Amino acid sequence: MNRVFGRRAFTAGRMALHQATKTEKLIFAPGEGKSHGAQAAQFNGDALMRTDLDPKSPVTQFNSWFSEAQKAGIKQVEACTLSTAQLPTGRVSSRVVYLKELDDKGFVIYSNFGTSRKAEDLATNPHASLVFYWKEINRQVRVEGVAARNTAEESQLYFDTRARGSRIGAWSSKQSAVLQPNKDDAADDGREQLEGWVKETEERFKDVEKIPVPDFWGGLCIVPQRIEFWQGRHSRLHDRFVYERQEESDGGQGNWKLERLSP
Repeated sequence: MNRVFGRRAFTAGRMALHQATKTEKLIFAPGEGKSHGAQAAQFNGDALMRTDLDPKSPVTQFNSWFSEAQKAGIKQVEACTLSTAQLPTGRVSSRVVYLKELDDKGFVIYSNFGTSRKAEDLATNPHASLVFYWKEINRQVRVEGVAARNTAEESQLYFDTRARGSRIGAWSSKQSAVLQPNKDDAADDGREQLEGWVKETEERFKDVEKIPVPDFWGGLCIVPQRIEFWQGRHSRLHDRFVYERQEESDGGQGNWKLERLSP
């Protein structure tokens, strides 16, 4: 195995990073100050100790941090980044989504699983991750696990809470599909096709109050196998603790093991 870092190629088996080429930097080490060479702000969070964390359940611990973030007045505290990877290419894709449910089983988000990029990824690889970042309190949580679809009944319960326009939108959008411009309208860039789909759906459900959840849309539960809690500290010497699910001898899920990680 040959490993050469810096501007030279890195190879490991059949994998290799592309060799970097010298180019003018459009952005370089941006800081918060306006002067040239200003340094990025320091994290000044309180110390995080093992005794501050729930000794048995990272889900319980997450719920505690989530509640503290809400009390701190953080807007859209439920926003997180969902990352998936397609096999066999290994190509990773990420997008911001909203956490909608949390229970002992895992973290639930809702989306289109018919035509979306995430659907393509998950069809080949069920592993996924979520990242929450709450800047105002210098905290980050990373969740890694296996994705599983909610039942239609479970998805319907949440679907009923959405605004009518959002329910119509879920039926209308062929998420991630390329929209074709109207060749007779030079100003149209494809939006007209989407709005046409919406009109068709509105007509379909014009007299329907309880719109059924689409079979291609619903909840996705990330069943956690590893959850890391990150507290920002000065000089980038952050406090990091990770819970990792242990496997029983019969292959079943065991208890969580909690360890401190180096920053």
